[in-house]
Amino acid sequence: MSLLSRFEKRPQFYEVLFIACYLLVNNTISATSLLMEANRYEPSNSLPFWKPFVWEYSSAISLIMLLPLVIILLKKIPLTWQFIKKNIVWHIIASVIFSLLHISLMVLFRKAAYFSQNLHYEFGDLPAELFYEYRKDAWAYIIFIVIIYCFRFVVSRLIGEALPITDGEVQAPSQPIKKLIVKKLGKEFIINTEEIEWLESSGNYVNLYIKDRIYPTRSTLSSFIEQISEQGFFRIHRSYGVNLNAVDSITPLQSGDCEITLKTGKVLSLSRRYRDEFKTKFA
Repeated sequence: MSLLSRFEKRPQFYEVLFIACYLLVNNTISATSLLMEANRYEPSNSLPFWKPFVWEYSSAISLIMLLPLVIILLKKIPLTWQFIKKNIVWHIIASVIFSLLHISLMVLFRKAAYFSQNLHYEFGDLPAELFYEYRKDAWAYIIFIVIIYCFRFVVSRLIGEALPITDGEVQAPSQPIKKLIVKKLGKEFIINTEEIEWLESSGNYVNLYIKDRIYPTRSTLSSFIEQISEQGFFRIHRSYGVNLNAVDSITPLQSGDCEITLKTGKVLSLSRRYRDEFKTKFA
């Protein structure tokens, strides 16, 4: 399996892996820099070798642990132009929570490391130290979002963006979509919309899942499903749509929602809002 195919199957895993590698490399450089500066300016009072690595790695590992939460939040509250002002407010609030969680995990790891050396770790004076850490965490939060969106943009270019067509021409937004053209690595090929198994909203894009491939197309989920609804597609969740022909079974849940199992084995959530109409169409 090629590396690109792996990107297509597990994009979020590689997002986390990419940022995790960046953090570990960056914080390793910071730790060694602290050691070098301590030995240069205070050779008589040398800094213990382990301390800078505990400081830097405790921060890096805590940030890596919180990365999936940032990705989930971006999925729920994407930074799209349509709701940019409202969503920025939510992300400012999220950055505060992100910082508090990061500080809590970081201090916990440091206390454990110091305890193993029969030492006591002091975080610092409150609230000044919290504000100091929040400045850094807020910047890290922004950097994470920028990296995630840039990473997704690059991957989408490599995977190939799907564009609606009619007889070789780009299609108007209001017209039904029957075929799409995918431009990928210097090649172009056609896919039929009936081949799509399910759809997922992803910011300004909709990810189209066809067998083991993912093709992003620039659209909103509601708009895209409206254009392909005549071919048996239906929205089942605020983030998902499905091809009725790809559905294998429906399982009711105690919450009132349902789970849809596709013929490929993929399981999707069917929210109560769309449940009754979906069952009618599916029947």
